[in-house]
Amino acid sequence: MTVKKIDANPSTLESVLQELKSDETNRSKISFILFLADDEPTTGRSWCPDCVRAEPVIFKTLDEFPEDVNLIRAYAGDRPTWRTPAHPWRVDPRFKLTGVPTLVRWDGESVKGRLEDHQAHVPNLILPLLAPTT
Repeated sequence: MTVKKIDANPSTLESVLQELKSDETNRSKISFILFLADDEPTTGRSWCPDCVRAEPVIFKTLDEFPEDVNLIRAYAGDRPTWRTPAHPWRVDPRFKLTGVPTLVRWDGESVKGRLEDHQAHVPNLILPLLAPTT
């Protein structure tokens, strides 16, 4: 069906999550947050090779899913920003990120499944995140 892509960064993610939660049309949709590295201004490509590899695989897998999906692309920043141990998403108890890319299934309140950086490019690991949750 369709994948609605919404971009966020550390300063906008909370408002994006609140907006998504308050919109009644999203209640029946599966929502994901894909934590990514920013693009390098000089190359226009992500500084993170795992992100470059995973992002198209994730988009293709979600695009082929027969239901509507929300995908928040949460950009963590440039390499020095992301490497900071106090990065907001590293210390946030909901996310506890250790690497990018990280794909999480989000239920509006908490993480219901996740794939870390070394897993996020594998379609057979993405598909179980699309399964109904209880």
